[in-house]
Amino acid sequence: MKDKRKLKLKKFYFHPITVFLFLIVITIILSGILSAVQMQATYNTINENTYELEPTLIAVENLLSFDGMKFIISNAIKNFLSFGPLGMLLVSLIGLTIAEGSGLIETFTNRKIKKLSNQTLTFIFIFLATISSLINDVGYAILIPLAALVYFIYGRNPLLGIITTFCGVSFGYGVSLFVGTTEVSLMNYTKTAAMLIDESTHIALTSNLIFIIVVSIILSIVGTIIIEKIISPKIGKYKKEDDLAQTAKYRILDLEEEEQKKIEREKYEKRGLRFALIAGIIIVLIFCYMLIPNLPSSGLLLDMNEKTYVNQLFGENSYFQDGFAYMTSLFFIITGIAYGIGAKTIKNDKDLIEKSGQLFSKLGTTFILMFIVAQFIAIFKKTNIGIIITAWLTNLLEHLELTGIPLIITILILIAIANFFLTGGANKWLIFSPVAVPMLMQSNISPQFAQIIMRAGDSMTKGYTPLLASFVIYLSYLNIYNLNKEKPYTIKKSLKLITPYFLLISITWILIIVGWYIIGLPIGPNVYPTI
Repeated sequence: MKDKRKLKLKKFYFHPITVFLFLIVITIILSGILSAVQMQATYNTINENTYELEPTLIAVENLLSFDGMKFIISNAIKNFLSFGPLGMLLVSLIGLTIAEGSGLIETFTNRKIKKLSNQTLTFIFIFLATISSLINDVGYAILIPLAALVYFIYGRNPLLGIITTFCGVSFGYGVSLFVGTTEVSLMNYTKTAAMLIDESTHIALTSNLIFIIVVSIILSIVGTIIIEKIISPKIGKYKKEDDLAQTAKYRILDLEEEEQKKIEREKYEKRGLRFALIAGIIIVLIFCYMLIPNLPSSGLLLDMNEKTYVNQLFGENSYFQDGFAYMTSLFFIITGIAYGIGAKTIKNDKDLIEKSGQLFSKLGTTFILMFIVAQFIAIFKKTNIGIIITAWLTNLLEHLELTGIPLIITILILIAIANFFLTGGANKWLIFSPVAVPMLMQSNISPQFAQIIMRAGDSMTKGYTPLLASFVIYLSYLNIYNLNKEKPYTIKKSLKLITPYFLLISITWILIIVGWYIIGLPIGPNVYPTI
């Protein structure tokens, strides 16, 4: 009888691939139902020539129809190949696997990073993850795999490294040490919305600079405390497979022979690190030269059709943004090879390629998951459900008579809710800005501060929705390093891991925004929360 009870209580775990397939089916059926009941919304956009509001009607598109099914079938390959995380992850992993295969990452971690405390290691990765949003979503593709590797070698749970970097990128998205992609994508919408109230409004790219620098440090400190005090104890330790296989016979060593081998190994490792350092410096100098305009053969990564340097770096057709993941991968490839030659860990090209290929063998399930997730996100986007929910929230805001702090908090929360269904910051601000910016300005709050409220609301919930394209990288790596394959990390389980971070950072964001407004500190050069 006891055995039967145990069988009944045993949980069944669906693989994330299966869950996303269910979500696809549910979304298609839901689109048919919502289309039948004529679910729709109207939101205003601003005509950039006349600065007048133009209403836009959007309705749910029925994918449970002939044309809908036609779209799903004919766009499946296109959806996958154009899926942003796929290309970035592949390119990043080429460099990381070569650096790992040559032994560079292991040696650097053992010699340099192991000297750091747990708290320092966490802070460094959260800080790097937070400021990585300067360049779109590259932080997900580069830092999540790198953190998992480093934490594993360091002796900490690689799952903790994955969680740390994912939370850092997602819940600190839009803050950095310099103006970047976020400014370029949001500024025009903020400016045109502000001109509905004041046609002389000028918004500079640096209007949020002081705020984003200070907040990037605050979020990294708070994030480190959350990871170390709350999440790390729950995650526990990670037992390496080779540790599990240890037996007594491995402890019987020739101490003199081992000491000699260690001295020789350290000698080659030091030489390898010197080679890698020299190669790294050369690569960085070349990379920097590519970002300098008006020198002989310079500016390779700049869009010279743009007038300002920031737009040349982060504009719509920026070569810097498009090529950053590749340049980072190239850095790891060249430094990895340089280390392998110096440390004599690479016998020949075939040896290196074989080692790197073995590391890619773990990613088979990841590519299948990415294919399914790419279809789910494309299908959901096609239904227009996300845009309609965002428009409803905007219309709700329009009918509320609020001013000051209640207005700020309301806008912040509504944007955060919309972010569950419409993850693109520019897409949300296109809908919200014509309502939010004028309301805030009429409450004596500057449009520049309105843009800060937008980026805060966007960041608060960015990592807490499977509709975020890069969520698939987080989910995939949790399962790659999951030792219990019978209990895969599902969407629910992966969200549960980051729930404390999500809740506490959301509270932190609200306190920062309200506190900054009350104190009246500058948010940029000669720019303040109030007009």
